[in-house]
Amino acid sequence: MKLAAILVRTALLSIFPMEMSDSQMQHSPTDRSFQPIEQPLPVKVGVVLGGLTLVGAELWWFLGRKQQKQQATQSNGVQSVLVTVDGGYRPDRVIVNSGEPVRLSFRRLDGNSCLDEVLIPDFGISTRLPVGQTTTVEFTPTKIGEYTFTCGMRMFRGVIEVTAT
Repeated sequence: MKLAAILVRTALLSIFPMEMSDSQMQHSPTDRSFQPIEQPLPVKVGVVLGGLTLVGAELWWFLGRKQQKQQATQSNGVQSVLVTVDGGYRPDRVIVNSGEPVRLSFRRLDGNSCLDEVLIPDFGISTRLPVGQTTTVEFTPTKIGEYTFTCGMRMFRGVIEVTAT
């Protein structure tokens, strides 16, 4: 409840600034020295809390999200995984076997322009992902390891984990 009161008071003070007395406003036009402007405590608290909230949200977004992984399913000698593109990639870790063809199907739901394209540079793949459609890419991994796939701006990413057969 106190937090709500502080936030309301901060909002009101930003809309209706406090009046200053004449002693606070004495400033010579020729005086060029730095004059600190004292901010009310609710403004200071609001700025600090807002900054901490943004830092916490950023840490959660980049470090706190758990990876969703999925083993590819086998059908007619091809490993297949459906990746949903909606605010990122789900699953964002795909596990496949080395030496067997892989079919990744990207179903794009998100209209974010960053997700217009998927890049898998280690396999020479760069393809457009139209909104509302499923786009399939195929390749055959020959080396065990982890390979990154990203959006066109390299902001959203996932991993293809290639394991021994």
